[in-house]
Amino acid sequence: MNQTTQSTKTFAVIGTGVIGNGWIARFLANGHDVVAFDPAEGAEEKTRRAVELAWPSLEEIGLAEGATIDRLRFVPTIEEAVAQADLIQENVPEREELKKSVLASIDQHSKPNAIIGSSTSGIMPSTLQEGLLHPERLVVAHPFNPVYILPLVELVGGKATSQETINAAKEVYAAIQMKPLVIRKEIEGHLADRLMEALWREALHMVNDGVATTEEVDAAIIYGAGLRWAQMGPFLTFHLAGGEQGMRHMLQQFGPALKQPWTKLVAPELTDELKERVIEGCESHAGDASIAELESKRNEFLVRVLDLVEDYWPETKSIAKRGE
Repeated sequence: MNQTTQSTKTFAVIGTGVIGNGWIARFLANGHDVVAFDPAEGAEEKTRRAVELAWPSLEEIGLAEGATIDRLRFVPTIEEAVAQADLIQENVPEREELKKSVLASIDQHSKPNAIIGSSTSGIMPSTLQEGLLHPERLVVAHPFNPVYILPLVELVGGKATSQETINAAKEVYAAIQMKPLVIRKEIEGHLADRLMEALWREALHMVNDGVATTEEVDAAIIYGAGLRWAQMGPFLTFHLAGGEQGMRHMLQQFGPALKQPWTKLVAPELTDELKERVIEGCESHAGDASIAELESKRNEFLVRVLDLVEDYWPETKSIAKRGE
């Protein structure tokens, strides 16, 4: 069911790849105006198609009052895109010098009180702040794909980021139905990606060493750890593993096993053989389904999972999903 948008804001999106388009869809679904810029040929057409594909999932989640695809506007320059924006979301490729150049232009041409959020998945905000006129208003705001469904956004301040910016960013992202997670200390890869990378490295070793296929690794997560993590995450999951005494007993009984070298930690070399094994495994597992078909199934699944998360953790309802 629709809800009333508290106050309409203008969001600028710089860079309209997969993540940028996800942001655009989320901003629009929450009833806001979006001004986008991307110099790539055909960028606007690709964005409008991506938003159209995302819209059915957003309708199922629930659109804010006044939400419409028609509130998206593409402009020919960064200067025009950011001029009136309340929040600018930067999503250009993960190349440090490119990001710093784009952010410097955003910083120069945006309103003094505008928040600048970078979607970077690995670069630390203090690095991105170098050379900015107003570094105190830049914060890493790292989302997860698909941005228009998954509510987590990691907020990471740099050395120059003001607490006012962190507080304001947290409020803005929560207002578009996200779950802002303020990272206490900046670190390469932030929080969630570092956890996922650890699992990814170990998964590559399993395939490289012939322990499991890509499909078998996926099955181990889908039907085991993944189901539990979707509800509780690793710490509460292990807390239950300790029985009535919880984590205290779990650490006493299973803590010594941490000293055993079960995991590799360092990633295996991506040889041509390993690459082909991973690629062929994924293509075989996907079967005849296209990427678009897999994305559609993923979106439908995630919307239903969010319903379950909210049923079991009702305190997240106002953040993770729009009104009933």
